[in-house]
Amino acid sequence: MPMIIEPRDGDAEDDVSSTKKRSLIAIAGSLLGEISLPKLALAWVLGALLPSLLLGAAPLVVTAWIASVSGRVMALTGMGSLTLLALVGVLGWYAFRPLFRMAEKSFWSLNALVVQPGYAICREGLQHLAESFIPAGADPDRRAKLRSGSAIGAGLLGCAAAAAVFALVWPATRWSGGFADFIAPQRLLLPALANAVALMALYLALASLLWGLADGLMDQPRDLGGFDIVPEGTRRWRVAHLSDVHVVGERYGFRIESGRAGPRGNERFLQVLDRLEEIHRREPLDLLLITGDMTDAGRSAEWGEFLDAMQRHPALAERCLILPGNHDVNIVDRANPARLELPGSPGKHLRQMRTLSVMAALQGGRVQVFDQRRTSLAGSLNAALEPHREKIAAFADCGGLRRSAGLEAVWADAFPMVLPPSEPDGLGVILLNSNVEAHFSFTNALGLVAEEDIQATLAAARSFPDARWILALHHHPIEYPKPAKAFSERIGTALINGSRLLRLLRPVAPRMVAMHGHRHIDWIGRCGALKIVSAPSPVMEATDAEPTCFYIHTLAAAPDALALLEPQRIVMAPGQPAITT
Repeated sequence: MPMIIEPRDGDAEDDVSSTKKRSLIAIAGSLLGEISLPKLALAWVLGALLPSLLLGAAPLVVTAWIASVSGRVMALTGMGSLTLLALVGVLGWYAFRPLFRMAEKSFWSLNALVVQPGYAICREGLQHLAESFIPAGADPDRRAKLRSGSAIGAGLLGCAAAAAVFALVWPATRWSGGFADFIAPQRLLLPALANAVALMALYLALASLLWGLADGLMDQPRDLGGFDIVPEGTRRWRVAHLSDVHVVGERYGFRIESGRAGPRGNERFLQVLDRLEEIHRREPLDLLLITGDMTDAGRSAEWGEFLDAMQRHPALAERCLILPGNHDVNIVDRANPARLELPGSPGKHLRQMRTLSVMAALQGGRVQVFDQRRTSLAGSLNAALEPHREKIAAFADCGGLRRSAGLEAVWADAFPMVLPPSEPDGLGVILLNSNVEAHFSFTNALGLVAEEDIQATLAAARSFPDARWILALHHHPIEYPKPAKAFSERIGTALINGSRLLRLLRPVAPRMVAMHGHRHIDWIGRCGALKIVSAPSPVMEATDAEPTCFYIHTLAAAPDALALLEPQRIVMAPGQPAITT
């Protein structure tokens, strides 16, 4: 008698968060009934309200202190104004350095939370609207001009909107405080918030203009058009590029995003590794690069399955480089997409430490990290983690907020990782962390590369002026020159400062290839001189009965450049038997 419900095939519960089976509106609607409103309110206070108060109150506290102290010093000593000013300045420097640091940190926190995403949404929204009027197969030049015009228009629109907000809140601002404010600090709440909004609105108005012009005048993305051809005997590197394998921890488990629209379990990933092992025996690979989302939710069982799979193929493991994807560090709860973590939660740090531990196990002796100033390489990842091993292990064993203290800096200091070239003119790899700080599974996919990491990337390129580079990151640095399936997909997965990253990379772009994943889109293109390779997922976009693919890329040394030759496309047929090793 056939089973009424076949549990190995899954059911509706496996599709609860699947954007392939349900619309984002339907998912959002179901989340509203599950989300913890008190936790959401507290997260908003910690993530937005508190930084706003710190930023807006800083000038009030400083001016109140100066007014109070200066009056008393003048009354007691009769000092001249210049001497008094110098004394107050010295005292204020030491007394208020923590306040200045908190205000600075709050400013950049609000910039990453509101300003840059706000501009990016405006830019992508205009471009998405404009591209909807362009037919498929239209002239690439027309599309590029449209993107340029949309970026400039977004800058003007963002500037106008921010200026309107500034004008609205300006009457409520107050920029000087008094002694009475120390007695009744609650009087600072409204003017502090108004100050913060005014400062961020003014910054957004100016920044939108600059960003819009810069994005509009920069090179726009295009399809590659053709691959490079180099003479026989030119030095070459074979790089197998995987991404978004989304290993699950259950034999019959389905992925969060694809649900039953994707394969179950990890058999397809195991088949990919078996196929790569076979290829490597015939034509050796130089690198196996996996650009993020090795796991579906960063759970320990998923990482265990991933490590077990890699250990079956030691020749691949010793050539493997990985970097974190949003599913590795930003999925709060695989079983409950409505769950929200508070900023600073140990859960986020635990996922980061799991990821870092696996990275250390696979590549810790080969990749190097930067010094504190982000100006030069300072030794291997394993050496950098050695002083923290006991603390990380104790935190993983017992958890807790106290034990997680300081681990945020350990995570941040590990990036970017660099695999230096073996010769001065060889091939190196720079591994970026492009994940934004997110504490909610529904908003986990946005990307942001820290400014100091961008500068470190440029420092690495300067340190090896004759080397060629693979720049590896999870998120796509710029939207593809093709219509997106949906606007929500376009803005919900974007690398917020991707266009700035590309602009700063222009001096080294000819000798660099950027490789990424995240969107599961099969695309190879360029932005100016920088070639960009987007990896399709070998597991996410098809069921067990459908084929998937991945690529093996051949890079070659060209004069003052890195050539990208025609890749080898590997198709994984349905039901293909695994190859034993």
